[in-house]
Amino acid sequence: MNKIPLTLEGAEKLRKELNVLKTVVRPRIIAAIAEARAHGDLKENAEYHAAREQQSYTEGRIAEIESKLSRSQIIDVTKLNAGGKVVFGATVELEDLETESVVIYKIVGEDEADIKAGRISVSSPIARALIGKRQEDVISFQAPAGLKEYEIRSVDYK
Repeated sequence: MNKIPLTLEGAEKLRKELNVLKTVVRPRIIAAIAEARAHGDLKENAEYHAAREQQSYTEGRIAEIESKLSRSQIIDVTKLNAGGKVVFGATVELEDLETESVVIYKIVGEDEADIKAGRISVSSPIARALIGKRQEDVISFQAPAGLKEYEIRSVDYK
């Protein structure tokens, strides 16, 4: 099985979601199913079918999170000695050489990626181009809009 890289924050977020699903959502669904059963005929009971569908989704999500956590490799970037190189979990400040605009991205696992929050997947083209590079290096990668070039302005491990 392949290990799934996660930051400390990503692993904690998954653990919290798992806890809520098991201690809040699951009992609420069980109660809804019991209440719907008390109404009688299950074949035409919309509440029962909705609760069963929600139960199916919730149990699937619980299994998915448990699987990811069991296969995860949690990486604490603050404890790595990366020597100034861009690594998983690093935050990089980049300058677009064409437009001179500046962006800041944190390289995270696939499940943690959120471009609006500045968190890019380690498997994205830009992250693959960044890994192993240093401050002041210039990277280029193929983006949907064409070839992009950035200069690495800073690398941070917070």
